[in-house]
Amino acid sequence: MANPSPALFGMPPERGRWIFVLLGLVMNLAIGSIYAWSVFRKPLEKFFAVGATESLLPFIVFLALFAFTMPLVGGLLDRYGPRLLSVAGGVIVGAGWLLGSQSTSMTMLAVTYGLVGGIGVGIVYNCPIAVAARWFPDRRGFAVGAAVLGFGLSPLLTAPLANALIVAFGPLATMAYVGAGALVVIVLSGLPLRFPPAGWVPAGWVPTAAAACVDLTRAEMVRTKQFWGLWLCFFIGTLAGLMAIGIASPVGQEVFLLPAATAAALVAVFAIFNGVGRPLFGALVDRLGTRTTAIANLGLIALAALLLWTGSGAGGAAVYVVGFAALWLCLGGWLAIAPACTAAYCGTKYYGPNYGLVFTAYGVGAIVGNLLAGSLRDIVGSYTAVFLPVAALALVGVAVAVLFLGPPVFGDHHDS
Repeated sequence: MANPSPALFGMPPERGRWIFVLLGLVMNLAIGSIYAWSVFRKPLEKFFAVGATESLLPFIVFLALFAFTMPLVGGLLDRYGPRLLSVAGGVIVGAGWLLGSQSTSMTMLAVTYGLVGGIGVGIVYNCPIAVAARWFPDRRGFAVGAAVLGFGLSPLLTAPLANALIVAFGPLATMAYVGAGALVVIVLSGLPLRFPPAGWVPAGWVPTAAAACVDLTRAEMVRTKQFWGLWLCFFIGTLAGLMAIGIASPVGQEVFLLPAATAAALVAVFAIFNGVGRPLFGALVDRLGTRTTAIANLGLIALAALLLWTGSGAGGAAVYVVGFAALWLCLGGWLAIAPACTAAYCGTKYYGPNYGLVFTAYGVGAIVGNLLAGSLRDIVGSYTAVFLPVAALALVGVAVAVLFLGPPVFGDHHDS
């Protein structure tokens, strides 16, 4: 195989390629500000005089448009490259937040911030992932997980910052500040992104039989049981995780009786677990394989949901922290497991459109999980009721992983 050695940032490519991982992390810090939405919810509920379901609507629309834009633009990565798509998407992300700051109702906020911002993130998100996947055929799971680390860590910065700005200026003005910052960071971080030359591999690395998998088109991918198993497990994992992100602050205040500032601070703590989950579970995919990693992740989700279902009130702060930390950790894990497994099963030649289709599971999970949480809160009067069905779904996911995720026919030799 040809092995051209392009210099990267004045370094050998084997070293310089790590800059792309760092840039991906920074970009994801900006677009991951969506994960601080729970900090905005109660102030917006008060500002617009709406209930729990309505205050989740912009979050749901954002995540759904994010997920369903990816398969539509995935094929454009090869045509236009990650630089152009990153810059265009960054401008749209910023516009969504800025337009949202001018909203006069929750519905208008869902259209501006939710629809426009979600489309922008859907354009940007796949760019650093695809770059990392192509530059790191030898350490794909870890590299992809590290690139998306920033998406999970983002609330560590944005949640307390947004909470302070909301107190000082109100929720809508805060959206304008967040949007302006996101636009600048995404555009500047996206400008250096590029793919390696055709045929490039790291010096001294010889592809194993598992790494040298067949490049499947999207039509070929959907005819495999691995695709459907991965999609279903990804759906369940993101349903639980995105539900937890959307309700983290309100649950802390309403169910576990924590002050608003404490709940916001804990959202930042949970973001650390969300971020760490990406390289952690990405490395586990590299080491243990798809099926074992998915089973471990979904089993942990089930245990965390059952813990939150059984413990509440002023004395249950530890239960709240442990349960939500685990759910955020596992969501971060799926955002490394899913892209790494897509590349492992189906190759990288058609990675953009393939992972775009897999990622629709994220959008469906966002819709179902947050509608379930908001509806049960409005009907039953407590968020506690949502955790039992989440635990049941996670156990279903374990069964799906056992039956569908191994052994893959295209690679992932650890699961044999």
